[in-house]
Amino acid sequence: MAANADIKPAGWKLVEVGRVVYIRSGPFEGKLAAIVEIVDPSRVLVDGPSKNEATRCPRTPIALSAVSLTAMIIPKLPKAAGTTPVAKAWEKADIDKQWAESSWAKKREQQQRRRNLTDFERFKVMRLKKQANFETQKAFAKIRASAKA
Repeated sequence: MAANADIKPAGWKLVEVGRVVYIRSGPFEGKLAAIVEIVDPSRVLVDGPSKNEATRCPRTPIALSAVSLTAMIIPKLPKAAGTTPVAKAWEKADIDKQWAESSWAKKREQQQRRRNLTDFERFKVMRLKKQANFETQKAFAKIRASAKA
């Protein structure tokens, strides 16, 4: 009695050809790239042919410890594909748009914006937060007062 079982990992991000990675450290920190080939268990060959200059990465081998796997995949990317086919597949999968819409990219952009604030801009943010908290506390006080009555 042989059972046909199709076992798939639940929601795991696998290291596979076509997986889009975010480079966390090294000379291409903050860039996006797609895995083109798995060199060995700890290194992969990546290529990031993005139209956006800020996220473009040249074809290079990189350690898996220096990248974070994203949920984005370029489907049916041939193993060891050249830069031109990778660029066409990147465009077809619309990776740049997917990345821009992701909460990860938005969070990174916000962190970058906050890092570049001047002292006066930080002061203004602090004052706005205090005003918002004051309004919230005032609204809660009204609710508590009406609940007692």
